[in-house]
This record gives sequence, structure tokens and C-alpha cells, in this order.
Amino acid sequence: QVQLVESGGGLVQAGGSLRLSCAVSGSFASINVMGWYRQASGKQRELVAAISSGGSLNYADSVKGRFTISRDNAKNTVYLQMNSLKPEDTAVYYCNADVKKYVSTRFFTNYWGQGTQVTVSS
Repeated sequence: QVQLVESGGGLVQAGGSLRLSCAVSGSFASINVMGWYRQASGKQRELVAAISSGGSLNYADSVKGRFTISRDNAKNTVYLQMNSLKPEDTAVYYCNADVKKYVSTRFFTNYWGQGTQVTVSS
């Protein structure tokens, strides 16, 4: 069973920083795109940032210049460095990954982490 486990969330003041980590574990062959989504209370889940296995990047306009996504393929881990945090960044942050379970398969299966709370106080 493939699992994604997030860590690094917490409570910070506006202007502060947090670094989120997400490690993929279990039985699988490879990982394609990895990303971070967030969902604020009463709001729709939205893409924050994504990174492909080749290093292509995608950021939400609201976080460009403040957040940086990166990955360590050897550790099967994706990171989200969040700087200059704002109260509007408060949300549950979810890790997401497209995982190829077997070398013989032609497709990837999408997985979600359980989420980690990020709260930014003013």
C-alpha cells in the first residue's frame, strides 16, 4: 500500500516561515508529478504548487515569489518552503503524487496524504 505522510505544519505569525515535507512510502516503481494542495475552511481545495519528475514547476499566483517546491527523488520526498506567510495561507495542506505501482504498468495512480494544518496568525 502506497502512503503519503506530510509533516511540518504548525502555527506561525504572519511573515514567518514553514517547511512542509511529504514522504512517499510503500511498494511502487516510480513517481511522476508531486504537488501540494490546500483547503481553507469552507473553501474549495486548490493547487499550491507542483513539480514533475523532470523538474517542471507550477505555482498558484497567490504564492509565487513566496513558496518554493522541491523534491528529492532519492528520498521519494517533496518539500514546500513557505516564506512570508500571510493569514490567508491558513489551511490544511495536502500532499499529492502520481505513483506508478509497477514497472510493467503504463499509467500512474493518484494518491493523497492526510493533510497537515498550517495556521498563520496576524
